[in-house]
Amino acid sequence: MLNKAGIVMLMTFVLTITVQLIYIPGIMAQGNLVIMPRRVLFEDANKRTLELNIANNGTDTAKYLVSVIQYRMLEDGNFELITVPDSGQYFADKNFRFFPRSVVLMPNESQTVKVQVINTSGLNPGEYRSHLYFRAVPNEKPVTEKSPDKPPRSINVSLVPTFGIAIPVIIRVGSPLATVSILKSEFILDVQNDPVLKLTFNRTGSASAYGDIKVNHISEQGKVTPVGLARGFAIYTPINTRHFAFNLNKSLGIDYRKGKLQILYTTSSDSKPVIISESSLNLL
Repeated sequence: MLNKAGIVMLMTFVLTITVQLIYIPGIMAQGNLVIMPRRVLFEDANKRTLELNIANNGTDTAKYLVSVIQYRMLEDGNFELITVPDSGQYFADKNFRFFPRSVVLMPNESQTVKVQVINTSGLNPGEYRSHLYFRAVPNEKPVTEKSPDKPPRSINVSLVPTFGIAIPVIIRVGSPLATVSILKSEFILDVQNDPVLKLTFNRTGSASAYGDIKVNHISEQGKVTPVGLARGFAIYTPINTRHFAFNLNKSLGIDYRKGKLQILYTTSSDSKPVIISESSLNLL
C-alpha cells in the first residue's frame, strides 16, 4: 500500500512525450516558426556576417532555442544525426558563431539572428557544413494539485510536440566545385494514376550542390508546358548519389503518353538561373 507521500508523488506524476520534427532540408516554416533564408552560405572571403530572420506567425508568444547539430545526408534525402564526420565531410561548428542563442517572440513578431565566420585562416580548401537548429520550447503548464487523501484513478499523459527547423551553415574555403549529372530518369503513373517522375543524380567534386528542379513537357508539336518544380534541392557532401521523386501537374490536360519531358537542375535565382544539369525523357 502506498503511503501518503507516495500517493502525492503518483498524483503529480506527468509523463511528457516530446516529438521532435526537424525540417531540412527562400523561406522555411514549421509549426509557427518561419525562417528565411533557407541556408547560410559563406563563400565570399570579404563577407564575414550574414543574417537570418525568424518570425512567429502563431497566436501565442513562443520561445526558441538555437543550437548546433551535425547531419549526414542519405541518398534518399533524409538526414541522420552524427557526432563524427564521414570521410570527405567537414564540420563548420568551430568556424562560426551566432547570437542570440535564444529568442522570445510575441505573435507576428520577428527578430534577426546573426551568424559570423571566425577562425578560417588556417582551414584547408574545401567545404565545411554544420546546421543551426531552432527548437520551440513548449509552454509549461503547472500540474494542478489534488487532495492526497484518496489515490488517483488515472495517470495524466501529456503529449507535448516540439517543433524544430534545421538550417545548414556552409563555409567554402578556396574555390570548391561540384559537377552534377542526371544518371537516371523514370516516369510512372502511380496507383492513383498520378504522374510521378523518379530521378537519380550524381555529384562529384568537393562542394555541395543546391538548386531547383524544373520539368517541362514538350509535345510532339513542340509546345513547351511547365509541369513540375521542386525548389531547394540539395546534394550535400560527401554523398555522390541522390534519389528524388515528385508528382507532376495533372490538372493541365497533358497527355503523358506522348512527347517528352525536359528536366532542368538549375541554380536558385529569380533573375537568371544557370543550368547545372539537363536531361530529357521520351514518353511512350
